[in-house]
Amino acid sequence: MYGLEFARASKKELKKIDKHNQVFILDSLDDFVQNFSSEYEKNLISSGKIKKLQGQEETLHRLKLRSYRVIYKKFEDKLVILVVHITTREGAYK
Repeated sequence: MYGLEFARASKKELKKIDKHNQVFILDSLDDFVQNFSSEYEKNLISSGKIKKLQGQEETLHRLKLRSYRVIYKKFEDKLVILVVHITTREGAYK
């Protein structure tokens, strides 16, 4: 099973979001981590909910949650998903 960690910047971004959406995002991320497996990830990739970001030095993925985008990095050896960035669609790729 994977764990969930937040980068310091992503914690600040999450606090700027209204409470209703914070709860939605945190619940969704909790479900994401609890169900995470290679099969689950493949299903989300094929549905378009997860996408590998290109043009990055490190391997980052984007998870769509309504109008929000969660940028995360997966560590296989530690079984940790590090949330790097949480923002709306408009500000996600700047």
